[in-house]
Order: sequence, then C-alpha cells, then structure tokens
Amino acid sequence: MQRLYNFAFFDEASKREIRRAIVKGISIPGYQVPFASREMPIGRGWGTGGLQVTLAIIGSDDVLKVIDQGCDESVNAVNIKKLVSATTDVEVTDDTARATLIQSRHRIPEEPLRDDQILVLQVPTPEPLRDFEPSEAKTRMLHAEADYTGAWLGLFDRIVRFGDASAGADHPCLVNGRYVMAPSPIPRFDTMKLDRAEHLTLFGAGREKKIYAVPPHTRVAPLDFCDRPFRTESFEGLSCRLCGATGVYLDEFVDERSGETVHQCNDTAFCAKRRAACAAACAGEKENE
Repeated sequence: MQRLYNFAFFDEASKREIRRAIVKGISIPGYQVPFASREMPIGRGWGTGGLQVTLAIIGSDDVLKVIDQGCDESVNAVNIKKLVSATTDVEVTDDTARATLIQSRHRIPEEPLRDDQILVLQVPTPEPLRDFEPSEAKTRMLHAEADYTGAWLGLFDRIVRFGDASAGADHPCLVNGRYVMAPSPIPRFDTMKLDRAEHLTLFGAGREKKIYAVPPHTRVAPLDFCDRPFRTESFEGLSCRLCGATGVYLDEFVDERSGETVHQCNDTAFCAKRRAACAAACAGEKENE
C-alpha cells in the first residue's frame, strides 16, 4: 500500500539538516548546536526536540522504545510511539534490551545500554547558564570563553540555602573537560550513567532549537566542590515492593490500604521484566519438584 506521507514524517531535506546538527554535536561533546526546529503535530514542551531527533535518525530496521519518567505507558510516551509507528511502521517494544533506539523523558533506563543502542533525551531547557543570564548572545560568549562562574555561583547558592550543592535534577555537568551541559531533568541518580557510557546519548530541545550529544566513552563530571561532593539520591536499605530490586531508582508513595510508605521501581519495564523472570524461575522449580 502506498504511503500518503514521507518515511518518518519529515521530508528528506529536513532530516538531513537535523542529522548535520547531530553530527556536529557528536564531534563537539556538550556543545549546543542550533537547528531549525520544525513544527510538529504535538505541542512544544511535550518532547518535540527529542521526537525530531528520533525521526531524523530512525531506520526501518530499528526497534523503538519510548519512556516518560520511567513509564512506558504514560500519555506522552504512548502518543509519541503512535506517531512514530504510524509514519515508519517500525517495531515498538517495552524491553530495553531489544530496543535499538530509546527516547526518554527525564530518565535513563535501569538496564545498562550497549554500544549498538542510542538514547535520545527530551530537553526543556538546554542552557545551564539560563538561570542567571537571560541573553542567548551572552551565554554563547560565556561558553566560548569557558566562563562558568555563574554555574559555580548557582551551586554555592544552593549550599547557602539548603546546605547541599546537588540539584534535585538537571545537575550541570562538565563534558569532556570543556563544555558545561544540562543533562535534561534526569535525577541525580542517573547523571553518572552518562560518564564513559557505552552508548551514544543525543539531546533534543525543540522549543529552544538546540541539539547536543555525549558520544560513547566520554567523560561526564557533575559540577561540585571538593568539600561538598556530588551526591546521588540514596535508596540504601530500600527495595521494590513488587520485584525486590535494590540499587535502582525508587518511587515513594503511601499504600492506600495499609497507609504505610512503600517503594516501587520507577522503571516500569525493568520491574515487569524482573517479575516475569522470577515467575518463570518459580514455575521451573515447581516442575522440577
């Protein structure tokens, strides 16, 4: 059946322009590359930047996974999957290990990614210096001069206010010893997954019209002070109530029945996979008995 649309929604010239920005971003880790952000059939702020990157690089042999805050079935994730599937016919999966292309909003999957996988992160605010410098021309000059005084002052302000330099999310990072980068609003728990990772990470900001990248095996160091080192969220002594996982990012909420505080894996596919593996193992043990 003949398609009434181009593969992956965009015309080929648009995809080439986005790919050129991606290649430049890979060549200069952490550098924000301006690009002509296209109009999308979803509202800006709902992942248009990440979606444009995904549509520009996806191929017919790819397997796509989309997550939103760790969930594969949120409104944002489901609608992005529907759009990509409708315009490419590629296979969609919830299994991180099977995916070749993973688009995510504010989480990096718990399952370690391989060198044949690409992670695309949606970014609302790509400029780590924006909180104290509203001028785009000025921030570009500061990056060119590697003048990140404002970023350090931001960390110092947190220490004065809260006694800790670590941001709740989107903690600024120094990439390859040169550019300070906003890692997207991923939790601190995920930040170190970018450091010398096996996979390529691409960042797309549609509203701000920026693309940047962290290539495989690239040094990513969160900004911190020697007497106030970077700290991740601590889940020591806690485990998922459903699969029993430890050492993963957990959501905390109050159980409606018992009224007790419980914890559960934020990565829903990771949790489901562990439960399925446990159920299969238990079934095998019963058969052997």
